[in-house]
Amino acid sequence: MENPAATAPAEGFFPSFLLLTCGTLLAALLGAAHRLGLFYQLMHKVDEASVRHGGEHVAAVLRAHGVQFLFTLVGGHISPLLVACEKLGIRVVDTRHEVTAVFAADAVARLTGTVGVAAVTAGPGLTNTVTAVKNAQVAQSAVLLLGGAASTLLQKRGALQAIDQMSLFRPLCKFCASVRRVRDITPTLRAAMAAAQSGTPGPVFVELPVDVLYPYFMIQKEMVPAKLPKGLMGRVISWYLKNCLANLFVGAWEPQPEGPLPLDIPQASPQQVQRCVEILSRAKRPLLVLGSQALLPPVPADRLRAAVETLGVPCFLGGMARGLLGRNHPLHIRQNRSAALKKADVVLLAGTVCDFRLSYGRILSRKSKIIIINRNRDDMLLNSDIFWKPQEAVQGDVASFMLKLVEGLQGQTWAPEWAEELREADRQKEQAYREKAVMPVAQHLNPVRVLQLVEETLPDNSFLVVDGGDFVATAAYLVQPRGPLRWLDPGAFGTLGVGAGFALGAKLCHPDAEVWCLFGDGAFGYSLIEFDTFVRHKIPVMALVGNDAGWTQISREQVPRLGSNVACGLAYTDYHKAAMGLGAQGLLLSRENEDHVVKVLRDGQQQCRDGHPVVINILIGRTDFRDGSISV
Repeated sequence: MENPAATAPAEGFFPSFLLLTCGTLLAALLGAAHRLGLFYQLMHKVDEASVRHGGEHVAAVLRAHGVQFLFTLVGGHISPLLVACEKLGIRVVDTRHEVTAVFAADAVARLTGTVGVAAVTAGPGLTNTVTAVKNAQVAQSAVLLLGGAASTLLQKRGALQAIDQMSLFRPLCKFCASVRRVRDITPTLRAAMAAAQSGTPGPVFVELPVDVLYPYFMIQKEMVPAKLPKGLMGRVISWYLKNCLANLFVGAWEPQPEGPLPLDIPQASPQQVQRCVEILSRAKRPLLVLGSQALLPPVPADRLRAAVETLGVPCFLGGMARGLLGRNHPLHIRQNRSAALKKADVVLLAGTVCDFRLSYGRILSRKSKIIIINRNRDDMLLNSDIFWKPQEAVQGDVASFMLKLVEGLQGQTWAPEWAEELREADRQKEQAYREKAVMPVAQHLNPVRVLQLVEETLPDNSFLVVDGGDFVATAAYLVQPRGPLRWLDPGAFGTLGVGAGFALGAKLCHPDAEVWCLFGDGAFGYSLIEFDTFVRHKIPVMALVGNDAGWTQISREQVPRLGSNVACGLAYTDYHKAAMGLGAQGLLLSRENEDHVVKVLRDGQQQCRDGHPVVINILIGRTDFRDGSISV
């Protein structure tokens, strides 16, 4: 006889199991419906008749963020966004190499304090930008790179120029996103623009597959074939493709906010500022070292300059901070930085990093009290407690901190003897350069003398772009930028090839200023073809090419150490004639006209003012600042 008590659990098990199974199945179906976008399609519509395209969203967001220039090298993947930008009044400037487009965007970011934007096509178009994106990352420039991509359905299926672009750019960018639906273009771009400028600025990357940029009717024609396999499989494939198409365009044209999102900029706390005030107030030999971060928004350069002048501490200026105090300012010390840092009792590193440029911190005295301010914590503490140790480390915006510091010190001054001691060392170094400038050379021109004449000729409204090794290193000692944000070099990455892109961005941002580019002959090889870009877009810049027929900065080390000049030799190439072949103006400076250097520079200036890009090919001897010799 069956026991009712024994069968009760079994009878209750099957309904529970059935309920659980149904619930699991229902959850799976609901999840699948969500992933397929079916719920969103119930609430929003697809406008199949619309001829609008995703490029219009891109252009609208850029315009709402105040973007004036879009740099590119054209490709079919990105054509809609280029056309849309042109229609909205954003100037589209096409270059001859994608890397130049990103360098130009980098320059715009540095000079305007906004986001510089470049757009390139998929695959090799994007891989060509990697060096420039890495340079922007190291230089902390807010650059937005827009990249084309294969359509969403064809990725990882062997489509033309289809690679894993996201994996390539994640290590280089603060923010990476791939847009999968047209309606996501606007919020993704807004988030990217905010990320580029928040915290420590840097490059961001947004991938735009071709099917989110072109209009519905074009994508429908490509995505849904006219003839499908018959039977059940054909109907399933047809439904799937049509659903993918609907998901791409559902809700595509519903209104969305396009303007900038709030930025997150770190600030020093009042307690940190007060501690720094107390340290600096007790200093006898204070020293300020300002780096590029000091020129970032939101504090304008003129307010920072006023704060530095009010502070009254002798300072060294590096990176984008060069020129902050103009020419020959009594607080600006230009030479013998290592010796000055050893003597200082308090050193304020404002936006400066203890990397190779400061010998990893080894040139700082252990007896000095070090205050360091930086937006980036990793940069701020780089090599600390190995070669140096900060007395106070402040994570925050550099310029804002400087304003608060000056306010806290309330007009305190320091004995003038310290600044005079540093200026005297400057005068001695400058006398050494004057002596080098009159040294005879076997042939060609003395580069030190040439650069002295450049310094005397350079107008007050000029921007300096520098791209090279030996010639540019010499110029850094001798040629002074005329004001803040008027000196553009690659930054800590030491990239060759920035010149044409930086000049392009600088001239577009400041069309009434003169842009002078100082090139080494090795570096000029990267930029020469872009004189076609300058000619086509009527962008007059002047390039001075220090032509010593070699990679001299390398050979100077390689030959004595390894006994060979292999791969270091170039030719005294007629770069001016090559530029003329591209439609620019070309001039030659050599021993034959060495008494007319200033006249040739003036002629180049005039041709630029007349609207022509100019290349001045300067045949020079080779400098060696280690022992003061000049040789050929």
